[in-house]
Amino acid sequence: MARVTIRKYLEDKQILRIRSIDYAALLIALLVTLVVIVSGGIVVYAYGFFLWGLAVICAATFVVTYLFSRFVLKKFVIYKMKPIYQIVFDRNLRTRDMENVYLKKENLLETVTAEITDWAESNRQEIERLEEMEQFRREYLGNFAHEIKTPVFNIQGYLSTLLDGALHDESVNRLYLDRAEKSIGRIVDIITYLEEISHLESGQPHFEYTRFDVVELAREIVDAFEMEAHSRGIRVKLRAAAGKKSQESLFVVADRKYIAQVFANLISNSIRYGTAGGWTHISLIDMFDKVMVEVADNGEGIEKEDVARLFERFFRTDASRSREKGGTGLGLAIVKHIIEAHGETVSVRSELGVGTTFSFTLSKI
Repeated sequence: MARVTIRKYLEDKQILRIRSIDYAALLIALLVTLVVIVSGGIVVYAYGFFLWGLAVICAATFVVTYLFSRFVLKKFVIYKMKPIYQIVFDRNLRTRDMENVYLKKENLLETVTAEITDWAESNRQEIERLEEMEQFRREYLGNFAHEIKTPVFNIQGYLSTLLDGALHDESVNRLYLDRAEKSIGRIVDIITYLEEISHLESGQPHFEYTRFDVVELAREIVDAFEMEAHSRGIRVKLRAAAGKKSQESLFVVADRKYIAQVFANLISNSIRYGTAGGWTHISLIDMFDKVMVEVADNGEGIEKEDVARLFERFFRTDASRSREKGGTGLGLAIVKHIIEAHGETVSVRSELGVGTTFSFTLSKI
């Protein structure tokens, strides 16, 4: 499409009317030679000159005209293309410099068209990238403001009520202070998570790689969420490999603290947004030089169009319901950044009414 547009532009500017300069030079040479043949034929007929002399003259005329026309046409095209190149490549170009480069080109028009087309394509991609970044910036600022606004307004409301006289009312003063503290904690969590993501995105996370048993780490995180899972009637289970009574040890090389955070975020999400009375299963699969970790639940599942955006900052599949259950909307974004900073991959698959499974890999070497 871009190539057609460029060619149409050149044709509108009367720079390109035929397929190549060689064809144009050939056409001019043929026309001039035809005129010489007709004129020479009249002279031969009238004065009786030898035909072989006319043939030599015609051949010489054709060659000289072709070479001269080709040279002049190339200089003309270069002259016409100079202002376009100065605009496209944003630099001053001398005609002599362009002639030194482009007069040697066999297919000048095709070369010029290809260069401008490539420029147009690269600029189109850059414009699309900038538009995507601008859209992301708007969404990010909007989501951040929305997430911060709720706890800030809560704090303002509780403190205003206390200052208006409730400070000395023992039936509510402690309650309102506790709620204000929780809102402050939520703001602190958001800021802490954003700092963590910024640190991971910097490309220089300070990981402390060690070799550890990822099965043991998974058990520790499961035990840590036992009370929260019990409160919702959700059974959290570390599943053993097929044919095994218990999961055998699997050693990986990674930053244990950060991988613990990945487990905590995924299991916490599964419990918090899972179906009450349901289950959450953690599976660890030995895959030669990798270990595949899966955190699956039988919750409500996620809409297909939302799956691709799950790892975006502040993205929630059901904003109002998610905020009621707490969280910052940053947990999965941190999971993605931690795993990718380790050089590994994370993915998700989900089906409405069936459940959701998050998977990520860890290196054993």
